Amino acid sequence: MHVPDGFINAPTSAVTGVVAAGAIAVSLRGARRELDERTAPLAGLVAAFIFAVQMLNFPVAAGTSGHLLGGALAAILVGPYTGVLCVSVVLLMQGILFADGGLTALGVNITDMAIVTTVVAYALFRGLVKVLPRTRRSVTVASFVAALVSVPAAALAFTFLYWIGGTTDVAIGKVATAMIGVHLLIGIGEAAITALTVGAVIAVRPDLVYGARGLQQRLKLRVNGELVDVPSGDAPAPVAARSHRKVWITGLVASLVLAGFVSFYASASPDGLEKVAADKGIDEKAEEHANADSPLADYGVESITDARISGGLAGVIGVGVTVVAGSAVFWSVRRRRSDDASPSNTETTV
Repeated sequence: MHVPDGFINAPTSAVTGVVAAGAIAVSLRGARRELDERTAPLAGLVAAFIFAVQMLNFPVAAGTSGHLLGGALAAILVGPYTGVLCVSVVLLMQGILFADGGLTALGVNITDMAIVTTVVAYALFRGLVKVLPRTRRSVTVASFVAALVSVPAAALAFTFLYWIGGTTDVAIGKVATAMIGVHLLIGIGEAAITALTVGAVIAVRPDLVYGARGLQQRLKLRVNGELVDVPSGDAPAPVAARSHRKVWITGLVASLVLAGFVSFYASASPDGLEKVAADKGIDEKAEEHANADSPLADYGVESITDARISGGLAGVIGVGVTVVAGSAVFWSVRRRRSDDASPSNTETTV
């Protein structure tokens, strides 16, 4: 659902840019409360994983494909504020390095794909977790439903932005029907990927899932092959459970394999927005990307003629750059939180 330059007019793009900047500023502040010794090391990895899975377009209908948006997944794993930042980092890397999503439309894409999906998904997720039984399975089910709804919500948000600032004269009702219809199907894929990923992490390290915190039922940690209760309160977890290295390495390897190898077998059909734009004439005034001559444009490495090697290497580079950029952002936010909480910055009243 990456919106290219030319779909939305300049004034609307500028307003969404302001909205996106404001949301990122708020998220940077909110992420200080979410990022701790458990989530900080993984937030950059979540961004890299979303980048990798977004390369895996899956068929949803005749001549149409879809891909993960990632807002629901990021919000549930590392928190809603951090989730907005994760998806924003991915969109920034895609726009600058891979010419995917217009640069003047960056505010539109962040508003639609990072803010709307994260807010809608996490609000619905929290509501479901409160009414469902307090079990790990309920967290997975809530993840599925939240992710499913977040995709047509993003499609509806795009339709609203197009109604305000679309550059072509197309009946908004037709746009809404087409966008929401195809993205309901894409939402099923989003929901499956999100639920499977959240379920996999919960199965081995439920303490790392932000959305699973605060459950009344004690969750379990797998320590040296055995399940033990998650420590309550501020009690430290066992050393084997506290280590993030295994999870981090596993996640990074999975991301590299998905982007570097599995992505070659992704659907070549246009995604939901591209298909609707072509069918309804939304793309009549689409503009060439400002970074169309990037050596990594269209997820291939310039001068490498073998499509498999070119695409795979571009995917590996993308995962590497995203995990480094994301980790730098999140460690910086985490360090700022530590600095704010240091004794030298704490006032004492006598």
